[in-house]
Amino acid sequence: SPRVLVSGVVLGQPMGGVRRHNVELLPRVTSLLEAGGGGLSVMEGAEPITFTLPGSVSRIQTQVPSGPAWKRAMFEGNSIRRLLSKPEGNFDLVHFGHLPVPRSLSLPFTLTVHDMRSIEEARSSRLSRAIAHRLHQSAVERAACVITVSDTIAADVIRHFGIEPARIRVVPNAADHVEVLPRDVRQDAPILHVGHVERHKNLELLIRAIAVDPNLPPLTLAGAPKGDEANRLMKLAAELGVDRRVRFLGRFDDRELPTLYAQAACVALPSTIEGFGIVALEAQRAGVPLCVSGAGALTEVAGSHVPHFTSDNPVDCARAIQAALAIPS
Repeated sequence: SPRVLVSGVVLGQPMGGVRRHNVELLPRVTSLLEAGGGGLSVMEGAEPITFTLPGSVSRIQTQVPSGPAWKRAMFEGNSIRRLLSKPEGNFDLVHFGHLPVPRSLSLPFTLTVHDMRSIEEARSSRLSRAIAHRLHQSAVERAACVITVSDTIAADVIRHFGIEPARIRVVPNAADHVEVLPRDVRQDAPILHVGHVERHKNLELLIRAIAVDPNLPPLTLAGAPKGDEANRLMKLAAELGVDRRVRFLGRFDDRELPTLYAQAACVALPSTIEGFGIVALEAQRAGVPLCVSGAGALTEVAGSHVPHFTSDNPVDCARAIQAALAIPS
């Protein structure tokens, strides 16, 4: 088996889908590599990885910033090339789970594509989308293998970049990291959304849904705010008269996640773009009723039996939430 170097410079960021993907993946990959005589090393960034890695994993410290992407790119390439040039490195393969991928690497690399948000986000400028497309195109063309987390994203990669399907492997996320607690649904149990508070998560729709249906439970938004989106949503909730029914939990500790699921009336995912939607898997593992928008890979992951709604219709969203609430836990 090969000796693999993973660029983990973004894995010290707050909890999110990419981080939870690696919580599941890296220990399993380590076991498989070591069973064949290989091994795994992780290049950490300026923010160290805080989740548990197997003791046999070599953790290489650097000062590469996790973001923004342009700043990370300035430092990441030199750090990796320096590691690869050292005799003690002796790696066979480098793996990336983010873009941009440095050029002029002396070894083959693999790339995981989690979503196509930077290309498909309608609110981004045409220039931003064009730059993102070029970065993706360059990376997938140079990669020895492209890994996607869903069939939906695999199809998008083929459609956008014209690469051969044989060069793609689909490796879905898992949810074993979530401890399953007994359900503890109280009278004021909320509709729960887990994820960063950012535009493509479409949280405005949930606020409008509870405004059109006063019989719906309160809403809890659990996740770190990005940009000014939380303030925008707070203002919207006040304008619609539902500010007392919306709780912005903000960033939370990973260990709180099982309790959040156990105490939720249901989970609602209204995203307009979603490469996988690991929260859908987590909710189902925890036995929480679920409803999702029809966007991205959410239907693929959650299944067609789950109540669905269109991502631009508050009335339809409210209907789907009521349908989810009627499902026995």
